[in-house]
Amino acid sequence: MKYKIYLSPPHMSGREMKYIQEAFDSNWVAPVGPNIDAFEEELCRYTGSRHALAVSSGTAALHLALLALGVQEGDIVLCQSLTFVATANPIVYVGAKPVFIDSEPVTWNMCPDALEESIKHYLNAGKKPKAVIIVHLYGMPAMLDEILYLCRKHDIPLIEDAAEALGSEYRGRKAGTLGDIGILSFNGNKIITTSGGGAMLSDNPLYIERARFLATQAREPVRHYEHREVGYNYRMSNVCAGIGRGQLEVIDERVFQRRANFQFYQTALRRIPGISFQKEFAAIVSNRWITAVIIEGHEAGPFQIQNALLEQGIESRPIWKPMHCQKIYKTLPRFEGSVSERLFEHGICLPSGSNLSEPEMCTIIAKLLSVIEHRR
Repeated sequence: MKYKIYLSPPHMSGREMKYIQEAFDSNWVAPVGPNIDAFEEELCRYTGSRHALAVSSGTAALHLALLALGVQEGDIVLCQSLTFVATANPIVYVGAKPVFIDSEPVTWNMCPDALEESIKHYLNAGKKPKAVIIVHLYGMPAMLDEILYLCRKHDIPLIEDAAEALGSEYRGRKAGTLGDIGILSFNGNKIITTSGGGAMLSDNPLYIERARFLATQAREPVRHYEHREVGYNYRMSNVCAGIGRGQLEVIDERVFQRRANFQFYQTALRRIPGISFQKEFAAIVSNRWITAVIIEGHEAGPFQIQNALLEQGIESRPIWKPMHCQKIYKTLPRFEGSVSERLFEHGICLPSGSNLSEPEMCTIIAKLLSVIEHRR
């Protein structure tokens, strides 16, 4: 349907057209060109990463990250369960085996205790995990101190899925730059967009070099088209990179606006019994890409609230269904309590666009409260 209020729509700044026009005027409309080079440089400046690779999607970036780390058929990859399926699918692309790790209840991200249990299990079985993939869910950084400690202790590479977390920070560093490799998404619903696209970040030039080679069909550096291994068509277009350059110029404004949305919702709802939010603990800053709410202890739950909002033309979504509950992955190993399942059962994502107005948020809150109060 055509919504009146979308969950997380694109928000153009007007600055994008300058770079798009330059691409058309110079005829650089292919997956190569000055906007791509500049966008990668600007991503490095913004995030503090030494190297960046702009690609066609966040999923492509994650696939390349696994390949750059040498993950291959039969390897074990420990992956956060509470996430979008695009976090897990690339593990299967390379023939590896996902093992799903439950969340902790504060940030809703990978539980360090469950991660430690899984690492010990596979080390005792003589099968050292090849990589760990954490997710900064809805922009909230995971408990990186504990997770980085475990990965470094056991010499296991860490991939940060920061697809939802551009602009978030952990101890003064941007999300996606603390692990061995970070990935970003610029899909149309993200905090900034290139219409479709993603990026891979790393301080290790060898990882970026390997990923860049594979992303351009693994073409050997000779005059003719020489290929010694399978590659992929994963590079971002120069036009899309131009959109990204204009968007990146306003990233701080977008983070400010999303955080203001969260604060507005929290102020209005935090005194209602049974309502809770993701918590920012000391030394982290979430970009609050999406404001997600847990609603417990009321007769009316997220499903009823979503239906009521839908009647008003307001888009909302459930929290991600955990990967270990998905039909395609439910037979795979997992290390969990019940945190991610509880979050899925009781969670709802509220409209959070950076162009969302205060009257629109008041309408959303009023409708949500009317449903809860009527059916308590």
